[in-house]
Amino acid sequence: MSSEVLLDVQNAGIQFGGLKAVSGFNMKINKGELVGLIGPNGAGKTTSFNLLTGVYVPTEGNIFFDGKKINGLPPFKVTRLGMSRTFQNIRLFDELSVLDNVKVAYHSLANDSVMSSVFRLPSYFKNELEMENKAMEFLKIFELDKYKDETAKNLPYGKQRRLEIARALAANPHLLLLDEPAAGMNPFETKELMDLIAFIRKQFGLTILLIEHDMNLVMGICERIYVLDHGVLLAEGSPEEIRNNPKVVEAYLGEEIV
Repeated sequence: MSSEVLLDVQNAGIQFGGLKAVSGFNMKINKGELVGLIGPNGAGKTTSFNLLTGVYVPTEGNIFFDGKKINGLPPFKVTRLGMSRTFQNIRLFDELSVLDNVKVAYHSLANDSVMSSVFRLPSYFKNELEMENKAMEFLKIFELDKYKDETAKNLPYGKQRRLEIARALAANPHLLLLDEPAAGMNPFETKELMDLIAFIRKQFGLTILLIEHDMNLVMGICERIYVLDHGVLLAEGSPEEIRNNPKVVEAYLGEEIV
């Protein structure tokens, strides 16, 4: 694993009116790491993801990605720099096919000219074929190729999650942000997800930041964990350190973190 810092969050925060949703948030993630971000409901986890990906502009602090300050960049520019994400509530293009959902990610990075697309020049068809072939490669990796013509909304829940991750990876990220990928999954699907995350990390050489409530998943795959509570960083450390941190246990209403 590289010790080179990929993501450096320095005292970042955001305020909505008089409410500080996240304040003084610090995080460093090295290239190749798999890091968890946990906390009770309302702790500010998804808000932090929105800060990192350009959905929100921080009202304090700075965010650096691969050495570049990204404060205020719109989401599509953050994506082009190499940061991609999934969402807590699955956001697929429900009426599009499985294949087209993945091709959308390639279109966002395409360099086709308007003229090529409007007049259907040879370069347009060449690029379309390349994108389709690449999308099919991803679907095979995620064992979704046999569903390529299926409408996305008709996939079982677990496969919709796989498709969303496949689409995020098609954007060729260096850092993949997963927002509660195990939400709504049964234990068998969660175990499959853990194996999938480990596989794609190795296969694509990814750095991964993961929000998750399933502590078995977090403790089972993350190397380091950050804990948020009421928008403030409560703790950071290895899974063992987090599991035995009294402040973290208290934040989870006194329940033992297994």
